[in-house]
Amino acid sequence: MSCSVLPLLLALSPVLSFLLLPGVSASQEVLWENYKHGRLSSELLDEHNCNWKCLMFTLQWPGGFCQSLSNETYCKVPPNINDWTIHGLWPDGAQRCCSCWQMFQSDVQELKQNLTEYWPSLLKSRSSFQFWKEEWNKHGVCAACVEGFNSPLKYFQVCLKLRQHFDIYSWLEAAGITPSCERLYKVVEVNDVLAPHLGDKHEIQCVKDQKSREVLYQVKVRLTQNLTFGCDHHGNTAGSGPEPLPSTGHPCPPDVPFYYLPINPQQPWRPCS
Repeated sequence: MSCSVLPLLLALSPVLSFLLLPGVSASQEVLWENYKHGRLSSELLDEHNCNWKCLMFTLQWPGGFCQSLSNETYCKVPPNINDWTIHGLWPDGAQRCCSCWQMFQSDVQELKQNLTEYWPSLLKSRSSFQFWKEEWNKHGVCAACVEGFNSPLKYFQVCLKLRQHFDIYSWLEAAGITPSCERLYKVVEVNDVLAPHLGDKHEIQCVKDQKSREVLYQVKVRLTQNLTFGCDHHGNTAGSGPEPLPSTGHPCPPDVPFYYLPINPQQPWRPCS
């Protein structure tokens, strides 16, 4: 299956159509605007550094994320969070990424409300901005060789558009798959719901909770640089670049049912207590 989510994303917002248009000219008048909108020198964003072909867009379920932690005191779920949240957008196998591109709160100030809703930190030890900054430093700078991602603002705008389009909770709910402390689900039934929306290259991931039960944790969607489905390229993971698929999760076993635990901000590690 190879289809594009790009037309749908462009229909959602004219902003994204600007982000992904080739040949956007760089203004030489205001240095700050050049930085903010990713128009840096070719020395920093040389095309030879774009040595990856696929992106992995990863959404995590807060009720499962907390189960991935070794200590219940590590996890937090903000009271307003009741849906799937962004874990990251990761170039697969990127290497030699520029480490000199710092990110500041002002870079994403205009997105802060949406980022706080759709991309919160679920760790007590890390603020949401720290989470965003880490994702930019590890993965965003690697994606920045593509013009549509070549600034913190653009990178996070694209991530938010993808999150708004990939409405996993609603798709599963419409099929009768809802968070529960009692009901178990199988990979095949979740996959049947998600495949028409996410293509055939997505991965459903689980973690084991403190009772060694399989718990739904993440969904990974493989995309091309142009945000189309069906990317088959596997990046070279050698070198000094970041891990291409960072995760503590594993593919949900096809023959072992798993829990889709509810979100409980009061007791995130023990949502069914």
